[in-house]
This record gives sequence, structure tokens and C-alpha cells, in this order.
Amino acid sequence: MGRRPARCYRYCKNKPYIKSRYCRGVPDAKIRIFDLGRKKASTDEFPLCVHLISLEKEQLSSEAIEAGRISCNKYISKTGGKDSFHMRVRVHPWHVLRINKMLSCAGADRLQTGMRGAFGKPMGTVARVNIGQIIFSIRTRDAMLANVVEALRRSSYKFPGRQKIVVSKKWGFTAYNREAYQKLKADGRLMNDGANVKVITNHGTLAQYAKDIAAAN
Repeated sequence: MGRRPARCYRYCKNKPYIKSRYCRGVPDAKIRIFDLGRKKASTDEFPLCVHLISLEKEQLSSEAIEAGRISCNKYISKTGGKDSFHMRVRVHPWHVLRINKMLSCAGADRLQTGMRGAFGKPMGTVARVNIGQIIFSIRTRDAMLANVVEALRRSSYKFPGRQKIVVSKKWGFTAYNREAYQKLKADGRLMNDGANVKVITNHGTLAQYAKDIAAAN
């Protein structure tokens, strides 16, 4: 018996139902990779950040998220090279879907129970998204803007509902606007922290402050 179409599970109807010691035998989510591209690139290399945002409150299946990720990755890798970006999948399929299996073959009438004991068995997983929630984020160079927008546009066809592509005012995946980032950088108050940055504040011991300043410069 094949998968049910995702349209059967599009809306957030019930309470969240996650994998636990009570809910066992959940099939693995289709998506396994949530960070791809040049993950170790410093914040200075990729100043541009673009998001794909959901405009509906709905459920996105793990299969759809994986299809969107593959489509996006393929287009950017083809047009700009596989080291020209860093992409993050910002939603995780935690919610478990259930199916009350019915037999439809000949002679199944003696086995079927109809609505008696209708609580279904785990069938797959979905991510529950809200209006305005980010689905994908990509950081890259400013010259790659058109390529990234096109890649996200193509990946949006893998999802139900409506999505919106937004160019962020922030520097990469950091929490700072471009002007604020460049000012902090010029003042020597930024420390690299993976794909993000830490700001050196005036709090704490002098020894720690001196160590942080030395690391930043």
C-alpha cells in the first residue's frame, strides 16, 4: 500500500504528536541533512541572506522538505558552484502522522472493523509551520542574489500553499544589520562563532576581556 497524498494531512488539525516511548515504530523522516553548502565559511565571506517564508499555517511533509532542499541545492550548485553558499533548513519534521489502515481486497470484510479502534498507526512525519515562519535560509555573496532567489522560487513549487522570498537586512545569519555589523567589525568587537558572531561587551573580568579582544583581532 502506497503513501497517502500530502493533501490529506495539509492542515494543523490535532495536537502535536511526536515520537516518544509511547509512540514507537515511527518511520524515519525523509530529510536527513539540514545544513549544506560551505558551512564553515566565515561571516565576512557571505554577507547576503535570503529566506523562503511560509504564508500559511500548515503541515509540510518531510518528503516535500527534502524535495525542496534538493531542488534548491541543485540549482545554486549548477549556477554558482557548490562552495558559493551556505543553506539551512529551518523547519524540522517532528509531528507524526497516523493512518487507520483499511483492507480493500476481496474477503477483507471479515477483517475490517470500520471505526472501532480507529486510532491509527504511525505513517510518516511532517513539520508544522506558522504564517511568517522561515522554511529555508541561504547566505551567500551579494553577486549571487538573482541565482539564490531563482533557486528558492523553484523549491517553493515543492510545497503546498503560498510562500514568499525575502531578502534579509541582516548580515548573513547574524542578528545585526549591515551598518551595525560593519561598525562593530571596525571597532574590533566581533568574534567569529561558526556561521554567527559574538559581540565583545564591556562586562566580565579584565583578563577575559583582553583574551576576547586578542582573539577578535
